Amino acid sequence: MSSNLQLIHSKILECTKCELHKSRTKAVPGEGPRDARIMFVGEGPGQNEDEQGRPFVGAAGKFLTELLESIGLKRSDVFITNIVKCRPPNNRAPRKSEIEACNTYLQSQIRLINPRIVCALGTPAITTLMGEEYSASRHHGKSLTKGEVTIIPMYHPAAALYDASLKETIFHDFQLLKQMLENTETFNPSTPKSSEPSGSKQTLEKWA
Repeated sequence: MSSNLQLIHSKILECTKCELHKSRTKAVPGEGPRDARIMFVGEGPGQNEDEQGRPFVGAAGKFLTELLESIGLKRSDVFITNIVKCRPPNNRAPRKSEIEACNTYLQSQIRLINPRIVCALGTPAITTLMGEEYSASRHHGKSLTKGEVTIIPMYHPAAALYDASLKETIFHDFQLLKQMLENTETFNPSTPKSSEPSGSKQTLEKWA
């Protein structure tokens, strides 16, 4: 990890910019190679992440590892982080003020790592990186280029834990990611329309 990236991460570990620092066990800056071609950005740490100080180490993290392996990648190949670096109480969705307080860290990580592709996982990450008009349910798998970075909106892996019917859609979107990596030209995927999420609707909606 570069000294500049280490500096950002050390600031995150000591950050008191928003109320989330009061209830955290550990801040979770993120992990991965400083020259990663792909960055995954989720919503925020959960209980396991808060305890270990590492991103995506719970059930959603295991599914993310499975998704990566399905396209020939390992966790160590990619950089993984979140839009907020401290766990929101009871895993609630992060508030706008919390996202804004943490956004300078996220933007610094993107600038320093300079990934080719940023995968925004779940609607909170998608709106933060792409704009309020974007969501997982309407735009998943449809890439947007901002400057030199291509952003791919995707369902959060946790969404499939609440609605198993989304697994196929998520695996399909990862195949699109694989094609984009292999294709040096502009790639504008079209994805099949997914079915409406069912069950655990309130929890699922924050990622969809």
